[in-house]
Amino acid sequence: MPHDRRFRFGVQLHAATSAADWTAQARRAEDLGYSTIFIPDHFGDQLAPLPALTAAAGATSTIRVGTLVLDNDYRHPVVLAKELATLDVLSDGRLEIGIGSGWMRSDYDESGIPYDAPGVRVDRFAEGVRIIKGLLGPDPVTVEGEHYRVTNHQGLPKPVQQPHPPILIGGGKERMLRLAAREADIVGINPSIDSGQIDSDAARAGRADVTDQKLAWVRDEAGDRFDELEINFLNFATIVTDERDQVAESMAPIFDLDPKEVTSYPHALIGSADQLTEDLHARRERWSASYVVVQAGSMDAFAPVVAALAGT
Repeated sequence: MPHDRRFRFGVQLHAATSAADWTAQARRAEDLGYSTIFIPDHFGDQLAPLPALTAAAGATSTIRVGTLVLDNDYRHPVVLAKELATLDVLSDGRLEIGIGSGWMRSDYDESGIPYDAPGVRVDRFAEGVRIIKGLLGPDPVTVEGEHYRVTNHQGLPKPVQQPHPPILIGGGKERMLRLAAREADIVGINPSIDSGQIDSDAARAGRADVTDQKLAWVRDEAGDRFDELEINFLNFATIVTDERDQVAESMAPIFDLDPKEVTSYPHALIGSADQLTEDLHARRERWSASYVVVQAGSMDAFAPVVAALAGT
């Protein structure tokens, strides 16, 4: 079925001082009309994704919960599939599975997990996705891969959502985006982070003209399936302000971009609520981007835009 391209909005939470604090954040997101609570997957100052999302689901009734995104290298896909299916059951079918090949160099260095070449990580990721999707479905799975070997494994429990919860795969390079176009339900168009850390090169890799090319890869690989895909943009900065030009001027050196490029940057939202509403309509028209994710610190300020656009 073609995707309706109606707007929906996620918020990326990551930390809490207590159970009460975490559940209050989750309930606040639900009350403000966000579609999804997301959590990243790093070894720094954040909660562990799957326990945190289980708690968030238990404290809410309608909002979806998702990972943005799990690093395939941190968990064996058989173990991860079981944990994801369990979370889908315990959330009554509200899970969205964001998963990727891994990128943050400091996570690997600090944990001692080998930071293999990008091609190796993507090869391993592709095998992992095949295993996870198979185990969430109805049939036993056997995979004889270069990185994983699974033999006649049934995979239990089964998730509520069949054949599997929606799978989100994001990427900034051609190979990952083409893989996402084939395997995902939701495709995240991201900057490419070649150095393993957020820097000016990564910022420039998220420019509007570069995003045009990234979407073209997805469209080409997906073919007729493109109309079924939901396109997701994660925003690294969301600033609701009546002083758009001044803020863009001050942020331009951070992004190593011209101020005009900052106001049109696909992964930042800067302006008044009315300006952001117009920007999001323009981004949906240009890139089919209807699934918009903001950071926790912007959740309340951005809420008027959510109220105006969600479901339209």
